[in-house]
Amino acid sequence: MHRHLLLHLRRRLLSSSAAAFSPPTQSPHLLLHRPITSLSSLPHPHSLSPRPPRRLPPDPDDPSTLLREDPISLCASLWIDSFRDPSATASSLSPHLRRLELWVLAYQKVYADETGSYLPKSSVSRPVLESLLALRNAVLDGRFRWGARLDLFIRSPRDKTDPSSLSKRKLRALLTSAQPPPFQDRIVQEVLLMILEPIYEGRFSQKSFAFRPGRTAHAVIRTIRRSFAGYLWYIKGDLSTILDGVKPALIINALIRDVRDKKVVDLIKSALTTPMITGRPIDEEAAKKKKKKRKYQKKRVLAEDEPKPDPYWLQTFFGFAPEEAEKLPDWGHCGVLSPLLANVYLDELDKWTEEKIKEFYRPSKSDVIWTGGEEQGNTSWPEFVPTSGPDKTRKMDYIRYGGHFLIGVRGPRADAAVLRKQLIEFCDQRYQLKLDNESLPIEHITKGIMFLDHVLCRRVVYPTLRYTATGGKIISEKGVGTLLSVTASLKQCIKQFRKLEFLKGDRDPDPQPCFRMFHATQAHTNAQMNKLLQTMVEWYRYADNRKKVVNFCSYIIRGSLAKLYAAKYKLRSRAKVYKIASRNLSRPLKDKKGQSPEYHNLLRMGLVDSVDGLQYTRMSLVPETDYTPFPSGWRPDHEKVLLEYIRLEDPRTLGEQRNCLREQGLVTPQDYVSTLVWNYKKSALVSPPLEENDAQRAKEELLGSSRDEIKDRIGEGEENGVLQAAQM
Repeated sequence: MHRHLLLHLRRRLLSSSAAAFSPPTQSPHLLLHRPITSLSSLPHPHSLSPRPPRRLPPDPDDPSTLLREDPISLCASLWIDSFRDPSATASSLSPHLRRLELWVLAYQKVYADETGSYLPKSSVSRPVLESLLALRNAVLDGRFRWGARLDLFIRSPRDKTDPSSLSKRKLRALLTSAQPPPFQDRIVQEVLLMILEPIYEGRFSQKSFAFRPGRTAHAVIRTIRRSFAGYLWYIKGDLSTILDGVKPALIINALIRDVRDKKVVDLIKSALTTPMITGRPIDEEAAKKKKKKRKYQKKRVLAEDEPKPDPYWLQTFFGFAPEEAEKLPDWGHCGVLSPLLANVYLDELDKWTEEKIKEFYRPSKSDVIWTGGEEQGNTSWPEFVPTSGPDKTRKMDYIRYGGHFLIGVRGPRADAAVLRKQLIEFCDQRYQLKLDNESLPIEHITKGIMFLDHVLCRRVVYPTLRYTATGGKIISEKGVGTLLSVTASLKQCIKQFRKLEFLKGDRDPDPQPCFRMFHATQAHTNAQMNKLLQTMVEWYRYADNRKKVVNFCSYIIRGSLAKLYAAKYKLRSRAKVYKIASRNLSRPLKDKKGQSPEYHNLLRMGLVDSVDGLQYTRMSLVPETDYTPFPSGWRPDHEKVLLEYIRLEDPRTLGEQRNCLREQGLVTPQDYVSTLVWNYKKSALVSPPLEENDAQRAKEELLGSSRDEIKDRIGEGEENGVLQAAQM
């Protein structure tokens, strides 16, 4: 045994350096020649192993030491604090500007927009963190300048140019021509948006939509369908000129009502007042002399660092944007902050209109829908005529989508005229915007109101009324009522198709070939158009004529592709294309026959792509209109979660729940489990598995002396639960 131990020690000592792993007084040779009296005198093998390297102290200059918290948690705390007390004035926002975690999160968002790929937090390099730290310090010290071209603290990952190597001509062009916003400007805009958006989202009116998370055009259409059914007169206003640009002083005055942090306000003020470099004006005559580009260009190859453009179907759908959603505010160097500032600026109009709604409301008990209390059922249900008169409720409602708003008035037209006059005076005083009666027309519901490319009109219905008369006799009568109809505008749809050059003609629209997809394969072209049709189906989801308008869109696109394939494959007409490729263009088209094996053989071998036919070629294939009831007081999902979290975090909520349980004689699950455990310990018996005939005995053993008490608190139904728990 001693011999094996000595051999083990000799191998360990020879493989390591004596000077590094043992004290100088005890060399390995002296240790081996020393007589061994006992095993305890030998050193432990682990004592001769190399020591782990010492950890270097953290670098105080490393910016990663400032990343202490999760940026998502910081943003969530901002949202929670804002919704907990929406009326509180935000006076100290500079501490949030100092948090480097928010700057890293903003960098990740801008990086994803710039490159199209997500960058994890662990992949952010130290030079980038140092650049972000320098940018943050420049913003806090007031050294940051919007729109800088040469003195940049951080550059785009796609920007590989070195300003020192540029010639004078290129530098002059860089400083005088219009350029995209610098990468560092977009980072600062994202940080300001993350700080300011939660503050204002808790204060904004529930009647304002657009440029807000979760409040889409679909929510506007559903709100109109539910809440605007009883109104006769409508005032439609267009304030989109505000989105083109307003005086910075007016925006700052609206901003400082709720935000009093000087550094944040000065930063936004400088973004609004710093002049933009727009470049030289375009000479129209010189542009006309230039040779026009060919209509059918060859396929262009993208550069290595050039981002991939939007697919054709998405570009086409953007062309269907309604008038209310065409303009996106872009003020100065604010960038993504501009939509938020537009809502801040127009929020005063929302609050003023909400006050007018309260003043205008005069209920009547003889009314069908509003009788002074809560709404009687769903307001979209037919309302029986007559719908106006002195004995009816006077009421108005308001909704705004971006720079467009809609006001519904229930009452005589004179009331709507008075309201329009007050609205003109308000816009003149607050927004310095000159409006007149033509810009704010008053229209009756029977003429049809266009909003978000949907027409609001009143449809007369004749429902059958059945009621029980005296003596139990059931009487059926025909009634007359009106129903609010929300339909997609087919005229507007044709107009958009004509603008996108998909068709020509007014009375008899004729599809035109879609030459943008000339170089694409049949499978790719059909797939692109199917995506466009699926998006159109979703856009017209809540329209009453959803089937009709989507089937019309499918007809236009199918005819356009048939003409394209006829020109591409040298066929004579659309009828020839339909004969070969079938009605939905799902069969492959070839230039010449007999040059290749059958399509099904090639498809089985994986040599060609499968061709998907166009969807919704028949009206029966289009899904039905979505008539899901829209709840009163609707809020987006993220706001519901925030309010529910704040309510559960409040200790008063727990007290109210306990009081409610106590009043109803119920027991909380925690108390119920505690009672079971206490009675089990009290009995100190381990009961065997119970059978059906031992139910009464198990009840007595478990419940014991507290049987009467539990019976009073939890009832007979809870005793059965105890019994089931005991059996388990």
